[in-house]
Amino acid sequence: MNHPVQTIRHSLSHVMAEAVVKLYPGTRVAIGPAIDDGFYYDFQLPAPIQPADFPAIEKEMRRIISANAPFKRSEVSKAEAKAMFADEPFKLELIDGLEDGTISVYEQGVFRDLCRGPHVDSTRDLRPDSFKLRSVAGAYWRGDEKRPMLTRIYAYAFGSKAELEAHLKMLEEAERRDNRKLGKELGLFSVHEEAGPGLIYWHPKGGRFRVELENWWRDEHYKNGYEILFSPHIGKSWLWETSGHLGFYKENMYSPMKVDEDDYYIKPMNCPFHIMMYKNDTHSYRDLPLRWAELGTVYRYERSGVLHGLMRVRGFTQDDAHIICTPEQVEDEIAEVLRFSLSMWKTLGFKEIKAYLATKPEGSVGETSRWDQALESLR
Repeated sequence: MNHPVQTIRHSLSHVMAEAVVKLYPGTRVAIGPAIDDGFYYDFQLPAPIQPADFPAIEKEMRRIISANAPFKRSEVSKAEAKAMFADEPFKLELIDGLEDGTISVYEQGVFRDLCRGPHVDSTRDLRPDSFKLRSVAGAYWRGDEKRPMLTRIYAYAFGSKAELEAHLKMLEEAERRDNRKLGKELGLFSVHEEAGPGLIYWHPKGGRFRVELENWWRDEHYKNGYEILFSPHIGKSWLWETSGHLGFYKENMYSPMKVDEDDYYIKPMNCPFHIMMYKNDTHSYRDLPLRWAELGTVYRYERSGVLHGLMRVRGFTQDDAHIICTPEQVEDEIAEVLRFSLSMWKTLGFKEIKAYLATKPEGSVGETSRWDQALESLR
């Protein structure tokens, strides 16, 4: 039977958990979801695991797969679930957050896990040559740095050996083009942990590249009806309280600095400054739309464990724009932004573009009617 690849990945995460629990007695299991190119599982281990241990784990996984063990689903009460996982503290915490009577458990072979599913019918539906353990990392339980540090084992997994091999080949090519490697080899930029992780130092060659790119960016924006702004790098706490950033985004902002008895924050975003500029004058509807853009340098607190070359940093210059228009102009402006963005990306050589649509979040501010209109315009 053919199964979706995410189902295959999820089932393989259970197989890996069974293998690890067998090979490392005393292991406590946490969670093991499918992800974009495979899966991971978080463990509390009695001893560290290294990549050198992966072949033994993969061998045990293949043995489990060959056993042709069915994945059996059952629904239990909260009390029954707690009894089943009495020796698994992380599972017990998850169970406490579930409603009674809706708790599902999956078993394959001698392994049992708290899980919504779905899974493949049997381990025979998993290809023993379609996965490869990838890396090991530390991960705080539930993403909270005050909670226990667990061991996370990542793996690649696909529906076939050919798909796995194609992915590994693509990764090998990507490694050759890794921005950290190229940045050093070409003398473009550097990062200095001792001076501050996640902060990029652009060298002369990188500086020339940036100047050329930014000049082209400015020319294109002027051609497409934008005016270019420059805003401060810091602002009083009043600004960030008014904008809502201190209420919704404070954990991603740097700590304030005291200046003349006032708290100032280094900016994580440019939006409040652009709004202040708009409020500086009285505008007529005849002035609209206003298309304002800025290459604004912002600073955001990212945990050190996720920093990665130019991909995840703490300071970066953002291609940022705000369009102020009438409600009647919204749909035309959205279409124009999409056209302009696609044109710039294609000029830069991007051929396959994935777009993720962000809609109204739970902690939103503003009038509901405005949100409704904005969402309808996006449709």
